Amino acid sequence: MNHEHQHNKNHHQQATEQKDQATERLEEKALHGHEQAMHGDTHPPHGEHGHDHHRMMIADFKKRFWVSLVLSVPVIILSPMVQHILGFSLDVPYSLYIAFVLSSVIYFYGGWPFLTGLAEEVKKGAPGMMTLIGVAITVAYLYSSAIVFGLEGMDFFWELATLIVIMLLGHRIEMRSVLGASKALELLVSMMPAEAMLIRDGETVKVPIEELQKGDLILVKPGEKVPADGVVEDGESHLNESMLTGESKPVKKTRGEKVIGGAINGNGALRIRVEFTGKESYLNKVITLVQEAQKTKSETQRLADRAAKWLTYVALTAGFGTFAVWLLLGQNLAFALERMVTVMVISCPHALGLAVPLVVAISTAVSANNGLLIRNRTAFENSRKITTVIFDKTGTLTQGSHEIASVVLFDKAMDEQEMLRLAAAVEQNSEHFIAQSILRRAKEESITVPPSQAFNYLPGKGLEGMVEGKDVKVVGPNYIREFNISVPASQAEEGVETVVYVLVEKKPVGYITMRDQIREESAKAIQVLQQHGIRNLLLTGDNERVAKSVSDHLQMDGFLANVLPHQKQEKVKELQAKGEFVAMTGDGVNDAPALAQADVGIAVGSGTDVAAETADIILVNSNPQDIASLILFGKATYRKMIQNLIWATGYNLIALPLAAGVLYHQGIMVSPAVGAALMSLSTVIVAINAQLLRREIK
Repeated sequence: MNHEHQHNKNHHQQATEQKDQATERLEEKALHGHEQAMHGDTHPPHGEHGHDHHRMMIADFKKRFWVSLVLSVPVIILSPMVQHILGFSLDVPYSLYIAFVLSSVIYFYGGWPFLTGLAEEVKKGAPGMMTLIGVAITVAYLYSSAIVFGLEGMDFFWELATLIVIMLLGHRIEMRSVLGASKALELLVSMMPAEAMLIRDGETVKVPIEELQKGDLILVKPGEKVPADGVVEDGESHLNESMLTGESKPVKKTRGEKVIGGAINGNGALRIRVEFTGKESYLNKVITLVQEAQKTKSETQRLADRAAKWLTYVALTAGFGTFAVWLLLGQNLAFALERMVTVMVISCPHALGLAVPLVVAISTAVSANNGLLIRNRTAFENSRKITTVIFDKTGTLTQGSHEIASVVLFDKAMDEQEMLRLAAAVEQNSEHFIAQSILRRAKEESITVPPSQAFNYLPGKGLEGMVEGKDVKVVGPNYIREFNISVPASQAEEGVETVVYVLVEKKPVGYITMRDQIREESAKAIQVLQQHGIRNLLLTGDNERVAKSVSDHLQMDGFLANVLPHQKQEKVKELQAKGEFVAMTGDGVNDAPALAQADVGIAVGSGTDVAAETADIILVNSNPQDIASLILFGKATYRKMIQNLIWATGYNLIALPLAAGVLYHQGIMVSPAVGAALMSLSTVIVAINAQLLRREIK
């Protein structure tokens, strides 16, 4: 079995950086939804809005909130209605004018995002939350201003101020809770090296990969990434393509065999004839698949926006209808205006602005504490609908690192620890996965590994060296067959386990088998899913023997082996076409298109940056059991959202008719003060109900 110098340091550094930046990405959504409402944006192309732009918008929104909050304090204190409710009196000269000036700043500065949002929604003919808020604050401001300049009645300045502050707070909470725009395409591109070693007139010249053309001959040294798709012209090595194809074992490449750009070269130097570059390359085709899947993936319109749309129609109709009816019934202008404003302000409850964001904030925080990093809110809330979960094998159900499965001795004079000691002595010169497995076992068993001399790499066969004066070889079946060495039949499971033989002074003393270990949590995760009636399928680029071994061990509902990346996406589409609500879990670039295509894409945190950035939800702890938690969390979150939205809008069924004066002649009518109290009560109930979510999903 060939051993190559397999460098994964860059990948590990990227994965670590991605986890370190998780908190920052919580804010990088940065009004993605609100930009659409406030600025009329539809779905912008990937990368159109940079991270600096998002951060600037978050900072601007935050500043509007704090300025409005500070100015609201004196407005509330100076309000006659608040003084009446709280039972105190404060005599401040020109208090009404002071409240007017402060409220004007709050209205135009703090309310500006809602006013521009109102204008955009009206322009598009799609009224929603921005229209509802904009109408309410505008009516309250104009009516209160009219009171200042002579109209009889009681001003609504304090309701105006608190409404703007709470709506700004609700949007701020939502911004911090929703994760940033996907960087999947950027990360896919970053997998390619920036430069290539071009062989020109017998000499190597370092050139940018953009200058490579079909037919160019390039040199790829040990440990380097392959800069372009091509065919091996000279040399022999093993390439780590696991992040591209899903194949868990390094793949041997010799003259005439194809290589993929982005793969990591082993110990051998390769001369490669370039076949595909740019858009024609394999990696760029994967990028295209991800891009297309993301474009076709529609976002569910928020329930709060739909509720706001209908509530806007109700508020405008009821408000103007109330005004007209009271005028027709002979009431004076001041009375009719007061009824209209009361109706419109009550129609825009503070609770509706907090109903969803509060639940979002709490569920995001609690989920993160339980190992779930939510990037796509819609997918998270829709996780309750999942009917089929597709698992990638390597790094998801398995650990992604080969561990020693068995140590078999031929020589009775040799014990297991001695054979491992000698093998580890030679293997310490290599970074191949086999070497790492043997060294890990030696460390676990506290075996002191001696130094080795005369280390030599046997291309395509193994390693050799001198250990304490003995000739020690650790080789694969190719070496055994080539030199017709007689060894007992291997009991290793063909196609599932990797076998290396240990030879001391040219005599075989035993062999070691390795296999990708199944995670302990995988079996429990499959059981929980089956208990909830959710199908589970294994989808892998590995061979059928490996796939069947894992599937049978975990008692899964089925498996599909030898599946290429574009086929993974097709399999997801096929299941969706049958009416299945599909969740896909994975950790490699090869999973990215399928993760983007699935209704819910779940990446394990130990996987590549690309998988995590393409997925809707990241399992930070790489624990398959968290998938079951995800479904339960999604159900609880959705339930709380519905409850809050029902309360935030449902109380209008009682409050609106009373505010309009339906029972006026029976002596029952909601005054502006009572209307304000109802709004406050609604907000408190919604806030308490959202907090109860913590108990439900722990």
